[in-house]
This record gives sequence, C-alpha cells and structure tokens, in this order.
Amino acid sequence: MKVLVVGGGGREHALAWKLSQSERVNKVYVAPGNGGTARDKHLINVPITDITALRQWVLENRIELTVVGPEAPLAAGIVDDFRAHGLRIFGPTQAAAQLESSKAFSKAFMQRHHIPTAEFETFTDAPLAHAYVEFKGAPIVVKADGLAAGKGVVVATTLQEAHEAIDFMLLDNTLGVAHNLGRARVVIEEFLQGEEASFIVLCDGKNVVTMATSQDHKRLQDGDQGPNTGGMGAYSPAPVVTADVHARALREVILPTIRGMEKDGITYTGFLYAGLMIDPQGQLKTLEFNCRMGDPETQPIMMRLKTDLLEVMLAATSGALDKVELEWDRRVAMGVVLAAAGYPVSPRKGDVISGLPADAAQTMVFHAGTHEQDNHCLTNGGRVLCVTVLADSVRQAQQKAYDVTQGIHFEGMQYRHDIGFRAIKL
Repeated sequence: MKVLVVGGGGREHALAWKLSQSERVNKVYVAPGNGGTARDKHLINVPITDITALRQWVLENRIELTVVGPEAPLAAGIVDDFRAHGLRIFGPTQAAAQLESSKAFSKAFMQRHHIPTAEFETFTDAPLAHAYVEFKGAPIVVKADGLAAGKGVVVATTLQEAHEAIDFMLLDNTLGVAHNLGRARVVIEEFLQGEEASFIVLCDGKNVVTMATSQDHKRLQDGDQGPNTGGMGAYSPAPVVTADVHARALREVILPTIRGMEKDGITYTGFLYAGLMIDPQGQLKTLEFNCRMGDPETQPIMMRLKTDLLEVMLAATSGALDKVELEWDRRVAMGVVLAAAGYPVSPRKGDVISGLPADAAQTMVFHAGTHEQDNHCLTNGGRVLCVTVLADSVRQAQQKAYDVTQGIHFEGMQYRHDIGFRAIKL
C-alpha cells in the first residue's frame, strides 16, 4: 500500500516511521515533511501543503490511506475535502476539529455536555476581560481562541501578567493565531492545581481505543519554570494515570465527548487528545482538547507501540476499532526536545546541526524543525529535534536520552535536563 502522512513536525516523523514498518506498506510519503523524513530512506517528502493540490496529488498517485498529523489542515477541512472525493483519510472533520480550533467552542461544548472542566468566561472586549481578571484575581489562565501552535496559553501568576496577556492577545494580536470569526477572542479560566497528563484515544465514529498514557512538560525550563511551550519532552507510560484515573477519563471525559458530538450532529473520527488535570485525590478536569495526537507525546508512544499501525489505521477508517487491541512494549519511552535559540518567542533558523546518531530500534531522533540544504541538516523551527529512547525504567531512559543529547549540537540549543522527574517522584 501507498500511504501519505500530512504534516512536517516531530509527530508526523514518528507516525510515518511507524507506518513504514508495516509489511503491507511499500511507500510512505510525508507532505511536506522535514529534514529527518528527507534523510530516512523509507520515507519520501512531497513539497505540497495546499489541500486542493494535495488531494489532486493523492488521486493521481493512488494513495490508499492518508493520515493527518497537525491541527491546521484539520481545521481547514482536509478530511471533508478528501472524503468528498472518495479518499480514505484518518482524522476529524472540520466541524469536529472545532474542539481544538476554538477554545470558546470547546469550553461551551464541555459545559453543555457536563464534561468536567475549569470555570471560564469568553471575551472579545479588552476592558471587560481586564475587569473580570480584577474580580477573579490571580493565578488565572488566559487562552487565545484559535490555533496558536501550542503558544496561545498564559498561566498568569500575577494580575499584571494576566493584564499583559489580555492586551497581547486582544489588542497586539501578534501571536500568529488563526482567529475564529475573524476577530481576536480570549477564554479566561480558573487556575487548576495538580498534575497534567495526556489522554489520547482513536475513534472511528462509534468505537474508542485508548493509546498508551503519557505526560509532557510544557514549560521551557527545568522544574516547570519559564514560559509555556508546545512541549519540551514527554514520557510513556505516565504513573499519574492510575487504573482508576484511566477509567474515570474514559467515563467522564472521552465517552461523553464522543456522545456529545453525536448529539450535536457531528460524528467524531480520528485521534482525540484530552489534556487532563489530576488532583491529589484523583479527581480530574479537562484542560483542553486536541483533535490529533500530541507532540512530543507521539514520539514516545510510537516507540512503545508493538501493533502494526497500518492495520490500526485501516480499522479506524472502516468503523472496525472494536476488533482492535493494541499491544505495548512494557518499557518506558522518553523524548527530550531540543529547541532552537530564542524559542518560544522568536526561534532562530538556519543553524547547522551536528552529531546526529544513526536510527536504531531503541533510540530515535525524530525531526521537527529541520530541513536539508547542501548536505547539511539545519534548524528550521522552534522545536528542532526530539531524542526518543526505550529503557527499562524512567531513570535509565533519562540517562540514555541525555547521553544521546550530549552528542548533538547546534548553536543556541535549548533543552530541559529533568524530563520525567514527576514519574521518579511518585
């Protein structure tokens, strides 16, 4: 079979890498791909991002399955377009993808269908937003309503930070957010305490299959300090997701979401990612939904997946996930993100990357913000690489990942030194 993965980040590199291992796959294309997918002899980059052009290319090249990685093409309706032309594609429709593309839609949906989440209000008017923050106090969370590549959330620990975030999102409008309704809007919600975890499932419109549990690290610096990012590292499994929490997440969040979408006239297919906040008593609330796998959670999850991903995707696009049972490597997988100088505010591009190791079954460096030029691999984005390993314990995975990291270099390289620390504390 010929398969296409849409996207150019670390998540897409990991998905394409896993799909290429299927005995039934003879070609895996990645559109547009990155420097890492260009270097992999099992993958072929396709320099197309326009949905209409990509659909035409898929028809001409008789691609039998398309898997969509990032949020932007989902929000733009790639699944609707491809299905309208009889093409097999895995992902949610544009209507379903509103769970991620609009924070306001998502919060109202959760409120309407009694899915546990933080108290919130939505604003387009800056003075009203400022007044609400003054009334509620800090800490408080300010979110841009729209796709912001993981950078549209400010956890304000002081009132000043909250006011600055409101002005930045509503007035300055320099985040690069794909705003809904053509205007800036913010969701302001209560600050929740506890541990975050990523709960990811596949859905075929009716049936749900859970992926391995994972936990990522959003803050830029060690000890969860510094600004929020798209994610500086992740590991799987996540001890904080106990059997009880797992059951509650399915019962209180995932299944009500799928049923709620159906009640609203929307059939949900694709990955569904619930960002959960788990308190010390095991109670949980939903921080956000993503309509795709997380990045960098995908990288360690794919390292642990033993089941043929192609077979899973075929079942998921045939309404047959009830016949699928996923098998997981018992070991711990960990990914450490290496970010560009200036990330997350103004990442630098064009630095030469050296010391990249050869791919191996238990050690993979998945590329995100890279591209090939004159036989050199250069930085081309904020999160550049994700060093991902398998090991028998969290401590061994840490040691192994950081040993590999020490050999890689590019100017201004940033990374955290404590990925997995929460699992070691438990």
